[in-house]
Amino acid sequence: MIPVNIDINNFEAEVVNSDRPVLLDFWAPRCGHCRAIMPHLDAISGERSDIKVAKVNVDDYPELAGRFGIRSLPTLMVLRDGKIVNKSVGAKPKAAILSMLQ
Repeated sequence: MIPVNIDINNFEAEVVNSDRPVLLDFWAPRCGHCRAIMPHLDAISGERSDIKVAKVNVDDYPELAGRFGIRSLPTLMVLRDGKIVNKSVGAKPKAAILSMLQ
């Protein structure tokens, strides 16, 4: 499974109303740290069918970044039932990202 690209039109269905916890990545193509964690997110998406990995390109959807007060990239959030239960800012190794899901 590959991460789901989130936009204004699918945010509610894919994130808020998801039947699984969502690991949401706020990123931008210009961000080197964002690009560095992409392989980790891709791997987690393929390994963990119990969660959904989703990505918001903040350059394309600044209104979503604003809604969550995103000031630094990458920002990772774990949402359950549409509510933030964990948040991390900056590049992290895969193990640290996985620990956010506990």
